[in-house]
Amino acid sequence: MLQRLLLLVMLLPVLSWAKESTAMSWLDNRFRVDPTVDQVSFMVQREKQSSAVVLVRPDGTKYYPWRHPDNVSWHEEPEMDIISIENPMPGPWQAVGKITPNNQVKVLSNLKLEIDDFPSRLYQSETLKFTARLKQDGKLLTLRDFLDRIKLTVIFYEYVENAELLPKETLPGPIKIGEFTDDGLGLDEEPGDGIFTVALPVETLPGKYRVKITSSNGIFLRAVEQEVLVYPPPLTVSFIQGRDRDEPHELAVTAEEGALVPGSFAAHIEQEDPEGHVAISQGHALADENGLRIPIPHGKTPGRYGWSGWLYATDTLNGRELIFKLPKNHFAVMAELQLDKNLEVFRSQQEAKAQAEEQKRKQEEQEAARSNALKIVLGSNLAVIFLVIIVGFVWRKRQVKKAIAEELLVIPT
Repeated sequence: MLQRLLLLVMLLPVLSWAKESTAMSWLDNRFRVDPTVDQVSFMVQREKQSSAVVLVRPDGTKYYPWRHPDNVSWHEEPEMDIISIENPMPGPWQAVGKITPNNQVKVLSNLKLEIDDFPSRLYQSETLKFTARLKQDGKLLTLRDFLDRIKLTVIFYEYVENAELLPKETLPGPIKIGEFTDDGLGLDEEPGDGIFTVALPVETLPGKYRVKITSSNGIFLRAVEQEVLVYPPPLTVSFIQGRDRDEPHELAVTAEEGALVPGSFAAHIEQEDPEGHVAISQGHALADENGLRIPIPHGKTPGRYGWSGWLYATDTLNGRELIFKLPKNHFAVMAELQLDKNLEVFRSQQEAKAQAEEQKRKQEEQEAARSNALKIVLGSNLAVIFLVIIVGFVWRKRQVKKAIAEELLVIPT
């Protein structure tokens, strides 16, 4: 027992020195920046539940997450700091903090963001497959810890002449078009390969724009800008609802004359019924057709329906393949059926009302005719009675005169 205590006492200075040496390694993370470097990023892995590091410039100036110049961006996470600097001061830089014992501090220099050139013309409502690449010293950057924390943002600004001479408050605001990461989802082919791909929806009004691609989380400072022209859609899409259950719906696509290659139209339509079941309708144009018509089955279940899909065509100007997303629209079969039923009931009621009014009119006419006839008969009877009375009165008067005359003849003279 005594020997163990003596051994422990002898080891205490060694353990103490080892701990101090580890602590010294946290404070000795120095990195030299070459004078030819235009941009550098520090990736510093820290211990759990530790605060952000302090970055010390070669001249002793200290940078903090909450205090640093405009040419520095700082992305802070619970166990990592990613610090990007444009035009860094050449010389030894130092990261001070509770950095992990394996000293996971990586320096990335000469990062460059390369993007696809936008087409000479974009169309409103089209969806464009857009690609950007992040390179270091001319090679694709494949450092997964760094790529997983980058989100590239595509922003449109309405074009203004001499924008740099105008006050900031008069400049048009940003229009965020899309955000994408190197995560292997959507149109991105492979995660962590340094290639960022996105389905970019062009949902701006026609016009001229400045496009800016930058990092939405501030890790990558450099932005790339281009100028683009957005044109009105070269086609129109109409959904024609069937009048009854026996007549299918129809999607009609009409192209602007000369804008799209005849026969290049294809469509994928999804119709969702009130119970959530999806029916798919597809179709394509014939070689010489400058449009497309797709029948869509009429749902048998009354209720609220929705339809959406994708439309494909080829641009005549440069042969570019176009993709148009058809947003979800709704229509109500129940409302149409109820309307027809109500209209039928209304018509029946109107017909019954008209028949009742006609019958009433006839009855009134008959009653009026009967009343007139009765009045005529009564009048005639009264006239006959009156005539009989007059005739009787005259006859009696004549009889009286005749009797008087005869009596006068009988009296002797």
